[in-house]
Amino acid sequence: MKLSHILSIAFLAGAAEALACTGLIATPGATTDGSSLVTYAADSHTLYGELYHKPAADHKKGETRKVVEWDTGKLLGEIPEVAHTYTTIGNMNEHGLAITESTWGGRHELAGSGLIDYGSLIYITLERAKTAREALKTMTDLVKEYGYASEGESFTIADPNEVWIMELIGKGKSDKGAVWVARRIPDGCISGHANHSRIHKFPLKDKSGETLYSPDVIKFARQQGYFNGKDEDFSFSRAYAITDGGALRGCDGRVWSFYNKYAAEDMTPYLDWVLYGKGDPLPLWVEPKEKLTANNMKWMMRDHFEDTPLDMTKDAGAGPFKVPYRWRPLTYEVDSVEYTHERAIATQQTGFSLVAQLKKDAPEQMRGVLWFGVDDANTCVYIPMYSCLSRAPHEFAVGNGDLLTLKWDAAFWVTNFVANQAYNRYSQMIPDIRSIQKAMEDTIESEVTTLYTEVATLDPQVATKFLNDHSADWSKKYTDRYRQLGEYLLVKYLDGNIKKERDGKFARTETGMPESPVFGGYDERYFRSIVNDPEGGERLKTIGVIE
Repeated sequence: MKLSHILSIAFLAGAAEALACTGLIATPGATTDGSSLVTYAADSHTLYGELYHKPAADHKKGETRKVVEWDTGKLLGEIPEVAHTYTTIGNMNEHGLAITESTWGGRHELAGSGLIDYGSLIYITLERAKTAREALKTMTDLVKEYGYASEGESFTIADPNEVWIMELIGKGKSDKGAVWVARRIPDGCISGHANHSRIHKFPLKDKSGETLYSPDVIKFARQQGYFNGKDEDFSFSRAYAITDGGALRGCDGRVWSFYNKYAAEDMTPYLDWVLYGKGDPLPLWVEPKEKLTANNMKWMMRDHFEDTPLDMTKDAGAGPFKVPYRWRPLTYEVDSVEYTHERAIATQQTGFSLVAQLKKDAPEQMRGVLWFGVDDANTCVYIPMYSCLSRAPHEFAVGNGDLLTLKWDAAFWVTNFVANQAYNRYSQMIPDIRSIQKAMEDTIESEVTTLYTEVATLDPQVATKFLNDHSADWSKKYTDRYRQLGEYLLVKYLDGNIKKERDGKFARTETGMPESPVFGGYDERYFRSIVNDPEGGERLKTIGVIE
């Protein structure tokens, strides 16, 4: 997620308004249950986390559909409606098709001038396509007919059988069209994109049909002066994107972290690309060393580069409580030298995130399971939303609060209540959060595993109602439990103290008074930083007893 007027990925490193998304991919052959797994974090400082839902409908000839820009709410126009549209649940539809995105902006002069923005392109396509290949045709046809209104974009397009990455950018104000290239991720591989164009060279004569591209993708680059080499040396990313420190460290770095954890090959050599732009670009896909689960993908969305050279809990910016978060802006100057904070997958300004689990041998009502979370992926609980949902659960529904209206029965707000306390004293509070978070997710995952078998035995209408109720029940349990968790954290860690507990309750003396708390204090590095500070060290030395 990002503002429609961002023109260069370089802003990711500098502007307070900079927004970004992360999408990770595991193809069916790379997962333990043979499902396609794709993730998405819609990261924005102005996006409220809620679950979009639109029911299936039949439309009369002559009906039109409004096209509203996702980022701004601005009406861009209307297009003819199709005879039938499918139910959409967030970034998934009833057939188990999922589409997500990340923006890389690209060359500012190519900002689109058409009718379809990137958000509308996703949600209109989900209403009209059943499979990934249908979606590719629908998306490129829409852009060709009505024009593209956004900047450079990477799309994940997935169904239960295959996963594609398509990258697309407009042609500027004088041409409403777009240039694009799409590649199927080979089965058995993992991939990802995170706000930088990931498709470099690609086969120009792919008879397998697993690489598709607009006929003028190279010709247009030549006309614009972006490329002058041999066709076989053409790189979509180098021609149309802006490759700088923000794009590499801040964007490809997130994909590198995913690869570093799960790739069969050693990913250390690619740190030269991520940190300095040297050596070979990060591969578009790699083979994993093990097959992944939906749970693996959820926890990857909680990554802060832990246990890597970029670990955000290790540098001085983490403070005495090892906080893996840095407030914007991402870059800063000291003595006229510019520095950057790391930009990890998990970030505080996430509106919503998801793991789409698309399984071909599942009951029809569970063909797609959207594991859906709001606010920071690191502290949320992922709730299952099924491809047969006829309504969004109240706690996640559109209209239940917004970014300026706190609601205690909104999942977004209670998750923020928990997360924003942890940002201050992370190392102390995160174990308490993990205990509740993991217990809930383990229970939910166990239930969903059982449901794959049980739902197959039910009448379709009964199954649909049961799954709607299951999502609704867990949405309420989660929201209620997280409000309690937030209250618990507030009481336990009040005023820098840590209250003692006994038998599951805060400890009291024999007379009913609160027991004296633990003074959590700070770590040694914090104390040393004070001692070594010329403004504090000498001044703060203590003296002995005065005789």
